[in-house]
Amino acid sequence: MGVSDLPVLNAGLNATSALLLATGYAFIRAGRRKAHRNCMVAALVSSALFLTSYLVYHFQVGSVRFTGQGVRRTLYFAILVSHTILAVAIVPLVGTTAVRALRERFDAHRRIARITLPLWAYVSVTGVVIYWMLYRGR
Repeated sequence: MGVSDLPVLNAGLNATSALLLATGYAFIRAGRRKAHRNCMVAALVSSALFLTSYLVYHFQVGSVRFTGQGVRRTLYFAILVSHTILAVAIVPLVGTTAVRALRERFDAHRRIARITLPLWAYVSVTGVVIYWMLYRGR
């Protein structure tokens, strides 16, 4: 695997995170705490692997220019800006949410998870959309 393979890996890790988040949410709604915990830990690992791979790629390659025009360009940058802002915000939110769960402070965990989950899911899904628009939608 070379550096040029990392964008598709990153998209796969983002998609995996999104799927694990949705599955983890379904498990907690069904009262399956252990399965929920396992999915959320796996989503955290997948997101951490994504972040590592993303940084390695961009340290090697730099930024990649979007070449689309018109409405596609406007849409791409709208998604990119919201994704980037929320990706920065999500890191401490995920950390706080996970720590509260690990410390078994479930009331506090639940309160922040209601914010963290949809934002984390948005960042994961839009990461895949950005990949598709940047590398496949030419």
